[in-house]
Amino acid sequence: MIQCYSFAFRFPIVEPDSGHTKLQLAREGLEAIERIESPVAVVAVIGPYRSGKSFLLNQLLSLSCYEGFGVGHMRDTKTKGVWVWGTPLKLTIDGIETSVLYLDTEGFESVGKSNVYDDRIFALATIMSSVLIYNLPETIREADISRLSFAVELAEEFYGRSQGKDVAFEPAKLLWLIQRDFLQGKSVQEMVNDALRQVPNDDASFFVVQVNQIRQSLAIMGNNSTAFSLPQPHLQRTKLCDLEDRDLEPAYVKKREKLKDLVASVTCPKIVQGKPLNGKEFVLFLEQILEALNKGEIPSTGSLVEVFNKGILEHCLKLYNERMDKLGLPITEQSLQQAHDESRLEAMEVFGNQHFGRHHAKQSVDKLDEDIQKTYKTFLLANEYQSSKLCEALYSRCEEKMDQLQVLRLPSMAKFNAGFLQCNQSFEMECIGPSKASYEQRMQKMLGKSRSLFIKDYNHRLFNWLVAFSLVMVVVGRFVIKFILLEIGAWIMFIFLETYTRMFWSAESLYYNPTWHFIVGTWETLVYSPILDLDRWAIPICVLLAIFVLYWRCCARKKRGARLILPLYNHRNGTNRRSRSD
Repeated sequence: MIQCYSFAFRFPIVEPDSGHTKLQLAREGLEAIERIESPVAVVAVIGPYRSGKSFLLNQLLSLSCYEGFGVGHMRDTKTKGVWVWGTPLKLTIDGIETSVLYLDTEGFESVGKSNVYDDRIFALATIMSSVLIYNLPETIREADISRLSFAVELAEEFYGRSQGKDVAFEPAKLLWLIQRDFLQGKSVQEMVNDALRQVPNDDASFFVVQVNQIRQSLAIMGNNSTAFSLPQPHLQRTKLCDLEDRDLEPAYVKKREKLKDLVASVTCPKIVQGKPLNGKEFVLFLEQILEALNKGEIPSTGSLVEVFNKGILEHCLKLYNERMDKLGLPITEQSLQQAHDESRLEAMEVFGNQHFGRHHAKQSVDKLDEDIQKTYKTFLLANEYQSSKLCEALYSRCEEKMDQLQVLRLPSMAKFNAGFLQCNQSFEMECIGPSKASYEQRMQKMLGKSRSLFIKDYNHRLFNWLVAFSLVMVVVGRFVIKFILLEIGAWIMFIFLETYTRMFWSAESLYYNPTWHFIVGTWETLVYSPILDLDRWAIPICVLLAIFVLYWRCCARKKRGARLILPLYNHRNGTNRRSRSD
C-alpha cells in the first residue's frame, strides 16, 4: 500500500563546507525530518556525476524535473551534498506505516573536489540508507568495485553480528542499477558476477590481493544485493525533462515501473540496535555519522566505530562510577579491589552487549578499560584520603584520651588500663583502609609513650596522695569526729610512709615493698571500679560526707545524755568527762 502526500519540496540535509572537503548539517531540512513520528526508511541514489541520479529519483517519485529534484544539463554537477524530497512516501511494511525518504547525493569524480569528499558522500549514503541504489552508466568499472570496499568494511564490522538480537544496525540493500543503450548480450546479473570474479594473481601482487579480497567480500554480500538493468529513456537525453511518458521508450517505462515495485519490496525501516528509527532519532543518527566521517582526514571504519561507541562508553563508565559510589569510603583495599573487579566486569558486559563493530571495537574496549582504570585510581586516592582522615580523627581522639588519663586527680592504674584498652580496641575496629597500617604504628608508639609516662608518675603521685590523705585523716579523727582509732591509724600510715623513705634514702625503694603493693591494691579498689569512678565523684562524695558530719554533730548536741559507742577523749583536769558531741 503506497500513499503520497505533497506538503513539502526538496531541501538539503547535508552540505559541503567552504573547502568542499567535509560535510556539515543543513539544520532547516533536518527540522522537517524531526517531525516524522513514524519509522523512517531511506532510499539513496549514488553514482558518478552526470549519470542521471536526480532524473532517476524523479522517475521513482513520479515527478517531473520542474517539480522534483533539479536536473542539470551543464557539465558541472547540479546537486551539492545530500538532498531529500520533503514529501515522504507512506509505505505499510509488516503492518506498520513507514515514512520513506528519497535522497539525492552529489556525484562522484566531478571537477574541483577531493577524493576524500567523494568517500565521505559514499560512506554517508551507505550507512544511513535502507536501500542504496548504485546508479552506473553502461557497465561496472574497477573504480566502482574499489569504492565499495568501504561498504565491505562496514558489512564486516557492523553487519557481521546480524543473527538474533546482537544487531548493530542492519545493512542497506544494495541495488546495482546499470543503464545502457542496448540490452543485448549479458544480463546485468552476469555483468555483476563477472565484475566480482577473482583476478588472476600469478605475481602475488599485494594490490591484486586487496582487490580480490574486496571481490570476495562483495560476493559474500550477494544475498543483500540485487542487479537491475534500465534502458535509456530516450536518445535525446537533454530533452528528457520536457518529455512525458508517452514520448519515452516503452521498454524504459515498463522497466521503470518494475524498478519502482522492486524498490518498494526491498525497502524496510532503518534499524539501529534492533530498533526502528523515527525522524528525530534518524537525525541524531545522521549527526553521529557526520561526526565520525569528519573526524579523520580520511573516513574509516575505525573512526566510525569509535564515534558510535562514544555514547555507549560514557554510559558504561557512568554505570561503573555509580556502582563504585555506593561503596561508602573508606573501605579495605581488598574490598575496594573486589568492588572494582565486579563493577568493571559489569560495565564490560554491558558494553559487549551494546557496542558497535567487531574488529575495531577492540579499540573502544581498550578505551573503556583505560578510562575505568583511571577512574579506579581516583577511587584509590579518595579511599586513601578518607582512610587517613578517619584514622587521624581516631588517633587524635585516643591521644586526647591518653592526655586526660595522665592528669587524673586520683591516679588509678585500673582506670588508665581500661581507657588504654578501650582506645586501642576502638581504633582497631573503626580505623580501616590503606592508612591503617601507618597509623597503627603511630598509635602503638603514642600508647607506649603514654603508658611509660603514666607508670613513671603513678607511684610518686600516689605516694603524695597517701601522705596528704593520712594527714587529713589525722585532722578529721582528732577534731572533726574525734575518733581516736582513726587518728591513730592515720598517724601510723603517715609515720610509715615518711620513715620508710628516709631509712632507704628514696621513695622508689618503697614501691617494691609488699605492704606498698597491698596499699596500692586497696587504693585501686576504692578509687576506680566499673560501678564507681571516684575520680569523677570524689568532690560530690566529699560534699555529701561533710553535710552528713555536720548534721550528725548537730543531732549529737541535742542528745547529750545518749550513750556513745565511740571512744571518748579525757578532759585535761581528769574530773569531768564529756561526750564526743561536746
